[in-house]
Amino acid sequence: MNQKRKLLTTLVSTATTASLSVMASAQTWSMVIMPDTQNYTRNSPTGGNYMAPFTSQVDWVIDQKETRNIQYVLHEGDLVHNNNSVQWSRAKSEISRLDGVVPYALATGNHDYGPAGNASNRSTLFNNYFSINDNSLTSPSGGATIGGVFEVGKLDNSYHIFSAPDGRDMLIISLEWGPRDEVVSWANTVAQNHPDHTAVLLTHAYMYNDETRYDWATKGSSQSWNPHSYGTASLPGGTNDGQELWDNLVGENDNFAMTFNGHVLGDGIGTLQSIGSGGQTVTQMLFNSQFEGDAGDGWLRLVEFDGENVNISTYSPHLDLWRTDDANQFSFQIQSIPEPSSSLLLGLGVFSLILHRNK
Repeated sequence: MNQKRKLLTTLVSTATTASLSVMASAQTWSMVIMPDTQNYTRNSPTGGNYMAPFTSQVDWVIDQKETRNIQYVLHEGDLVHNNNSVQWSRAKSEISRLDGVVPYALATGNHDYGPAGNASNRSTLFNNYFSINDNSLTSPSGGATIGGVFEVGKLDNSYHIFSAPDGRDMLIISLEWGPRDEVVSWANTVAQNHPDHTAVLLTHAYMYNDETRYDWATKGSSQSWNPHSYGTASLPGGTNDGQELWDNLVGENDNFAMTFNGHVLGDGIGTLQSIGSGGQTVTQMLFNSQFEGDAGDGWLRLVEFDGENVNISTYSPHLDLWRTDDANQFSFQIQSIPEPSSSLLLGLGVFSLILHRNK
């Protein structure tokens, strides 16, 4: 059987702890994964209104923000196709509608770099259009969720921290196309400085559509579009593909639970679960739809957190369709939320007693 079609569901424990009876009931909450938007921004308005699927994605996030308790939107990179001002303006016009509505993290893809988006170098207009202070919900100047960046004045590499509605502390590390060695070293420091956070890696090229990570050293050009095959790989700092990111970052930090990437064509889907050096299970997911009708058909991934369970579903607000096959709708478990300390539980008990007395 094709591994991609196997249901990844792990049985959910029904046990409850005494601490949860003291704490307020946990809330389910969501993140939205937005795959490559390059063809929406590339092809409109000439040749058809291909911005419509992009617009429908943003509309849906805004409309569903409260209903689905959406806490973050993660863009997997390739915001544009040709790294020019017209396309960046289109990307900015849609993404900026989320400002003040929901936090978001943006990865950069190969088409976001180099002349005409050819990734022959790391020149990009990305930082001319997006900055650390755009969104009041992420701006560090307002005490919001961006914890820091690798390079001052550049958003290519950033990390985001927030406390989720269920009490889980989250860390999202968003890395550039084919991250350089020094970027990976920086990301390691960030992960190590947040050991009690559930960590997520967001980057453009990590998994391939054969259910494995990109691995230039072993598979070379048999996996198309590996970051090592682009001009950026020969620049100072080099590049890291999926296997190198696993070996040097994700697998070595036991707080990582998930990775997300786009970039890859074929069926644009891949899922892999691997065990890291600390015994942690990391679920790694490829999701891309740029090759489908209407420049991508507006497909999104919804990542819903329900305690230790993560439920993945795939929806197109442009088509108003859900994909329910096992490759697009599945569940798995992540590490449990750290139990509150005894002092916190005592404090909550006292607070509850005060509330009771004041009724």
